[in-house]
Amino acid sequence: MIKKYEMNLAGRPLIIEHGRVAHQASGAVTVQYGDTMVLAVVTANKEVREGADFLPLTVDVVQKAYAAGKLPGGFFKREGRPSGEEILACRLVDRPMRPLFPKGFYNEVQVIITVLASDSVNPHPILDIIGTSAALTISDIPFEYPIGASVIGLIEGELVVNPTYQELEKSDLELTVAGNGESTMMVEAGAKFVKEDVMLEALNLAQEVNGQISELISEMKNEIGKEKWEHPKPAEDEIKAHQATIDSVGEKIKNILYDENAKQTRNEQISEIKKDVLEKLSEDFEPSYIKAALNSIEKEEVRNAILNDSHRPDGRKLNEIRNLNSEIGYIPMVHGSGLFTRGETQILDVLTLASAGDAQKLDGFSPQENKFFIHHYNFPPYSAGETGRFGFTGRREIGHGALAERALLPVIPDQDDFPYTIRLVSETMSSNGSTSMASVCAGTLALMDGGVPIKSPVAGIAMGLITGDDGKYAVLTDIQGAEDHSGDMDFKVAGTKDGITALQMDIKVKGINFEIMKEALEQARVARLEILDHITDLISEPKHELNENAPRMLNIKVPVDKIGAVIGSGGSVIRGMIEEFGVTIDIDDEGNVVIGSNDAESAERAQDAINTLTKDVEPGEEYHGKVVRIMQFGAFVQILPGKDGLVHISELDTEHIADVESAVKIGDEIDVMVIGVDNMGKIDLSRRAILNEESLDVVKERRNSGRKNDRNNRGGRGGRGGRDNYDRNSRGGGRNRRSVGGYDGDSRPSPPSRY
Repeated sequence: MIKKYEMNLAGRPLIIEHGRVAHQASGAVTVQYGDTMVLAVVTANKEVREGADFLPLTVDVVQKAYAAGKLPGGFFKREGRPSGEEILACRLVDRPMRPLFPKGFYNEVQVIITVLASDSVNPHPILDIIGTSAALTISDIPFEYPIGASVIGLIEGELVVNPTYQELEKSDLELTVAGNGESTMMVEAGAKFVKEDVMLEALNLAQEVNGQISELISEMKNEIGKEKWEHPKPAEDEIKAHQATIDSVGEKIKNILYDENAKQTRNEQISEIKKDVLEKLSEDFEPSYIKAALNSIEKEEVRNAILNDSHRPDGRKLNEIRNLNSEIGYIPMVHGSGLFTRGETQILDVLTLASAGDAQKLDGFSPQENKFFIHHYNFPPYSAGETGRFGFTGRREIGHGALAERALLPVIPDQDDFPYTIRLVSETMSSNGSTSMASVCAGTLALMDGGVPIKSPVAGIAMGLITGDDGKYAVLTDIQGAEDHSGDMDFKVAGTKDGITALQMDIKVKGINFEIMKEALEQARVARLEILDHITDLISEPKHELNENAPRMLNIKVPVDKIGAVIGSGGSVIRGMIEEFGVTIDIDDEGNVVIGSNDAESAERAQDAINTLTKDVEPGEEYHGKVVRIMQFGAFVQILPGKDGLVHISELDTEHIADVESAVKIGDEIDVMVIGVDNMGKIDLSRRAILNEESLDVVKERRNSGRKNDRNNRGGRGGRGGRDNYDRNSRGGGRNRRSVGGYDGDSRPSPPSRY
């Protein structure tokens, strides 16, 4: 039976449908908003994999090219590996869903979301979350907490629910929130210096909207929901193993945590304890039960120490930041670098500047086509003191890189003011808590070191949370690895002194309330300002000059009707200049030209060449040109790339000549004077004027006198003879002339964006 559930959401119908497709899945729904539609399908294994001690949840979002009426790129013309946009959408779904499964549920669960249609108006990520929540809720998989999702924008000071792609382009906020009417599960935001009180107002609005959506899904569950199968409870042996482990470990782990050792030393000591306990108890109990018990004990000791004694593993106060240390200019030859260290977390950030034509091309569902600011993040295994797979860009790297990019984007200068493509790469040197926020700080240092005129320095900090059963809680500033692993929240906040630029919140409990978020935001603001003071003590503003290794860019504007002259037939002119001067040249449809080179002199020479190409040819100007075509009535001479003029046979020499080739041949280089330009842009040239050193006035007087005599002696227009042939064959037939010798005539080719 097909069932539809509908509600009005921000003036548009949100429709969730069940029963039409994917009948064999545990749960399947389509979600439609406007003309954007997604299919969310969930399945699960009823048997737990042997030795599993975590929830093996996988989420895949697939953006089908047909959804936007496109063909996939590449040779095979089918969808391939997931794009960065798809991976970020996967993470957006996974993060709020994972904590809502029952504790101890280790069955494999798979979520597949297919974007079936995109109307280029309504973004699909919130539909992915809503669809997954609905599919899980009505399925037989143990999942009892339906949630909704919404995006809040800020346009001209007003909060807007679920802004369109077009509205997001002018919005100062893009806040994605998942949760229900009582608590929030996940927050993701990019912002343009939004104050904390406005952000809290937006979070509150999102919570109201999400409550309405979760109620709709609850209605679906009551009407069509399947009976949930019961997941296995802990076995009696597992319970006994847990108690035996507690008895064996005693106070050992707690004592190590109170010693305030460095992460590496603490981990080595705890590993030694775990090894001894495993050897001691493995004969009587399943090793996986002992390992799970040890991890649980370690986690509980960290939580109890913080919640009951306000004692953190490294001895800091709850609102205290670890020691900060920063450097700039650490690496030679690059365009800028910053090294940021916070406790045992260290990030090296490297800046590269390139021409605007090197921008990343995008082919997603968003209207954005190019990215001029790119941030990449790497997490090699040595940063955690481990061995492992290297050179692979995983979902963690994509997600952390995107978050730091979002945090820094609002301070990046506009293309009109700084015509570069900017790439930052964050290399994780050492990891013990919030490398993504350290990447924001290191990125700021690298940008300022490289002389990029950013609007303001940006800093980031990660907040943690420990909650107790009695409602008691503790908000932690600058969480480290053990606190992240044992805590209930990872709340990352980035911004400038003027406001927030990015947020990301993940939790491990079934939602947090508004008061906790308010306290965490305020505590993060104080910490952010402290880190900004540290950064500006090292470098107060961007360097006034670009690094000597960075390319120099020159901006010039050419008339739109001259773009064809710069590009040339098939791009021949622009490619020739790129090769001759060793520069990059980018030109758009509005005539904006950006010339890039590591050598300022080469860039200036290219600029002079373009200015010469695009200026109007005036009578009286002299040129050194090349003969490119010979006709009976004269020779065509190229005076500028892509620009030819005619030297009539009478103007080729000071003496009368019988034929053109007795005076010049193709390939000859000769000096000529412009003696006329008609309203179609056709150019008349004279070599005779140069040979006789005649002025333009003398040439004009001679030509007028000659034409008068021609009319008197030869009977009017017919006396012009060959000149008339030129006019008929060439001036009146620009296409014929262009097809023979490459002359542009009165038209130009459509300009490509880059050669």
